[in-house]
Amino acid sequence: MEMEKSDQGKSLGKFGEILAERFLKDRGYAIRERNFRCPLGEIDLVAEEGGELVFVEVKSRRGGGFGFPEEQISWKKQRKLERLAAYYLKRYRHDVPVRIDVVAILLGPEKEILSITLYPAVSFSR
Repeated sequence: MEMEKSDQGKSLGKFGEILAERFLKDRGYAIRERNFRCPLGEIDLVAEEGGELVFVEVKSRRGGGFGFPEEQISWKKQRKLERLAAYYLKRYRHDVPVRIDVVAILLGPEKEILSITLYPAVSFSR
């Protein structure tokens, strides 16, 4: 069984999602949903960009001492994201091109932004 995220981890995650949303909006993404929850888990952001429906996973880390945020996206996490996206599509019947993007946010000790990196089209098999 997975352990519940600590309050500090939840706070960092929520802060990262806010930063990611602003970052994506500045790049022309239209945010459609935040924190879509279903029995399979949660999708951080659902957006539209360039005629595609985009499922966005946001990973935030403070400092690089324990690795970088994008390193948290394992093949297992990618498969979970694909299952979540498929669930969303089945539920809402979107007949548009789809992709999964990852936004990796590295923050300093005072939550200052050290880097925000967008990884478009991580994977998706329909």
